[in-house]
Amino acid sequence: MKIHTLNLGELRVNCYVVETAPGRCIVIDLGGDPERLIKFLDLHKLKLRKILLTHGHFDHIGGVEAVRRMTGAEVYVHEDDAKMLSSAEYSLAADMSFRPFEPITEYTAITGDSVINDGDQSFQVMHTPGHSWGSVCYICEDVIFSGDTLFRESVGRSDFPGSNPIDLNNSLRYLYYLSGDYRVLPGHGPFTTLEHERRTNPFMKKNRTY
Repeated sequence: MKIHTLNLGELRVNCYVVETAPGRCIVIDLGGDPERLIKFLDLHKLKLRKILLTHGHFDHIGGVEAVRRMTGAEVYVHEDDAKMLSSAEYSLAADMSFRPFEPITEYTAITGDSVINDGDQSFQVMHTPGHSWGSVCYICEDVIFSGDTLFRESVGRSDFPGSNPIDLNNSLRYLYYLSGDYRVLPGHGPFTTLEHERRTNPFMKKNRTY
């Protein structure tokens, strides 16, 4: 599995282009700058099939509708965040974005136990609420695409509308007790590993049992 990272949109979200088969890819989170993504796909001769969203905040969805129209890619979001895709208020764009909000008009609402297949890869959907109602992580092979649930030595905010610190702690506990180690590719900032976060992240360490 080959993964490319682009920093897109107002808040420079980590947009992941995952090659799922020769000449085929999916994208995880597309915060803006649709022209940059299209140029990247053309340069690497990749056909975009699906756009997977870790949650519905504006900085993760800002370029989705333009790219969806240009490529015909299917868009996936957890059902609890689906209303964000058509609302500047729910997506926080009304209060935090300087760019016009563009609603996403076609998408598939997913549930927490789903598996999304594309090419030779399968992406397990793990519902991890807390940063938003419908925040999810996607697990593929040894990688967790963690969105804004888990960062390197930190976590996403839990003081937004739709956020819940108790839910976030429960989601972190679930991640903490996953078997084995994973590479963690977050929505913002540097990459990390799940074992590193178990040992160093103060928000995860409190889930440790002695």
